[in-house]
Amino acid sequence: MTELRTLGSSGLRVSPLCLGGNVFGWTADKTQSFAVLDAYLAAGGNFIDTADSYMHYFPEQGNEPGQSESIIGDWLATRRNRDDVVIATKVGDHPKFMGLAPANIKAAAEESLRRLRTDHIDLYYTHFDRDESIPVDEIITALDDLVKAGKVRAIATSNISPERLSASLEFSDRERLARYVALQPQYNLVARDSYEGARREIVQREGLACVPYFALASGFLTGKYRPGKNTENVRNLPGLAGGHADTERGVKVLDALEQIATARGVEMSTVAVAWLAQQPTVTAPIASARTVEQLPALIAAQDLQLSDTELESLTTASS
Repeated sequence: MTELRTLGSSGLRVSPLCLGGNVFGWTADKTQSFAVLDAYLAAGGNFIDTADSYMHYFPEQGNEPGQSESIIGDWLATRRNRDDVVIATKVGDHPKFMGLAPANIKAAAEESLRRLRTDHIDLYYTHFDRDESIPVDEIITALDDLVKAGKVRAIATSNISPERLSASLEFSDRERLARYVALQPQYNLVARDSYEGARREIVQREGLACVPYFALASGFLTGKYRPGKNTENVRNLPGLAGGHADTERGVKVLDALEQIATARGVEMSTVAVAWLAQQPTVTAPIASARTVEQLPALIAAQDLQLSDTELESLTTASS
């Protein structure tokens, strides 16, 4: 079994691959989702990521926010394994609880607890810090109230500017309130600039964990999107997946991944996640599996130790 890692200063012990729950209730129905969750747990995984907004991004498909949390909650209740897993969810992007006003944070947390069918959230992220007119003091104080009430064990943040991240940490330290233990940035072989630099410097300096999302760039790094091929995809959020297929950088990254994957006898997705897992500050990349068949390649990344030469090859190709 893969050794667990400590998540920043939280004391939470997590597997080095975090299972993304964004597909649950969207491209994976309840039965498929249960099967993926069962297989992930059986393989030694214990870290599951979701959000109260998953998946309302495609309402024309009949998606409703909160479905992912509800499926995970039903799974926890059915399997009676709440103490065996670390559940992370997020606040700030649900249509009914949009933003990070204190009242919103507290109301959304109650709804997440209800859907997850649990009395506590292990890791609670602020999802998007869109409205910077809300003082970080108010956000941190509201989150601290949830921690003091026992409803949240640790707090974290995602999609936040370096300046607001630093200010949040400074306020927590000054007032001795709950402190962010992790940052969840978009970070992968074709999306490096938004994390490498100021955000990574803060994470490293302040002892935070990095738990990057879109580890496979919405499927692009699996190799299924190639120049000249139809890159339309239900999961193609702006700037991701097929959007890289016809770029020179994207082609170089895929070529480097394919070369290493072939030499190692593994999937390209395994190599992509392994590269991410070996980057400084990264504790657990997040990757999603719609089916049980997609999971082994992700799990294998936990045990694939890339050489310095292989890491450099991928880093150079993605520069």
